[in-house]
Amino acid sequence: MANHALVVGVSGIVGSATSRLLADQGWQVTGLARNPKAADNITPLAADLLDPASLASALEGLKPTHVYLTTWARQATEAENIRVNSAMIRNVLDALRPTGSVKHVALVTGLKHYLGPFEAYGKGVLPQTPFREEQGRLDVENFYYAQEDEVFAAAERDGFTWSVHRPHTITGVAVGNAMNMATTLAVYASVCRATGRPFRFPGSAVQWNSLTDMTDARQLAKQLHWASTTPAAANQALNIVNGDVFRWSWMWQRIADWFGIEAAPFDGQPAPLEEQMAGDAATWLDLVAKHDLAEADITRLTSPWHTDADLGRPIEVVTDMSKSRKLGFVDYQASDGAFFAVFEQLRAAKLIP
Repeated sequence: MANHALVVGVSGIVGSATSRLLADQGWQVTGLARNPKAADNITPLAADLLDPASLASALEGLKPTHVYLTTWARQATEAENIRVNSAMIRNVLDALRPTGSVKHVALVTGLKHYLGPFEAYGKGVLPQTPFREEQGRLDVENFYYAQEDEVFAAAERDGFTWSVHRPHTITGVAVGNAMNMATTLAVYASVCRATGRPFRFPGSAVQWNSLTDMTDARQLAKQLHWASTTPAAANQALNIVNGDVFRWSWMWQRIADWFGIEAAPFDGQPAPLEEQMAGDAATWLDLVAKHDLAEADITRLTSPWHTDADLGRPIEVVTDMSKSRKLGFVDYQASDGAFFAVFEQLRAAKLIP
């Protein structure tokens, strides 16, 4: 049977990168989202993951061999995150069961597996860094765990293999994404350049000084493809980062240099972007008009709350990649280059000036 991928969440950072890679590899690719956009060699499919009947209708007769679950929906509480996000996974896998075509399901979660959910993020007793896959679940409710359990149960029932992928902060391009640091920083830097405001690091002294890592969406897509086609990676949970480490005290100046602005000296105190950017909607509209930009709604480009959560953490966050390396995944991406690639794509798409 030829490889046929169903990419769930195709309009997001991870889903779009994954669908492009698989299409380039010659796969048949179906991209599922609430409002998927047309893309070369990718068949769009619209459905609501929380409506089992409409989802079953949309997927009827579809026979994917591989399923990539790359989406989630943010809710007001972790209890609601669990209810909603586990239901989306369950509904997709239930709808695909009748054809019996699925050989592998890949689920993208993240480092909140180790750090805890938003309500308890980076608090309590956490495992030591670097985070390793054999470190067990925290004793706290977490929608990532609920998503995993849905995949595990369906795999046992339906006989497919699975993989779980745990990226750190993901860099990539997708308008309307709920967690998008690279685009958030690009918009922030553009506003600072236009207004003369200082380009201030928004996070904690710990993040400024400690080592950290990140995940390019293209790097994650490569691991998804590799794990779903490599027998040794079947039924494994896998960390995925670029392969380098850096300090924000170095990266902040690199980003400032790309935009041609000065990085403000860090005074050791957090300056959250939610506060710094609270009144930037009007400024952004001026930039849109001046530069004929493609997106006037600043909230569809930025997620200051998520960038603040990542950069405000009071602990070092470094991820171990030994498990994947031992199994044969050896791809690498420099993190500053990943940021620059996003900035170039944003500028080419007229999403930043």
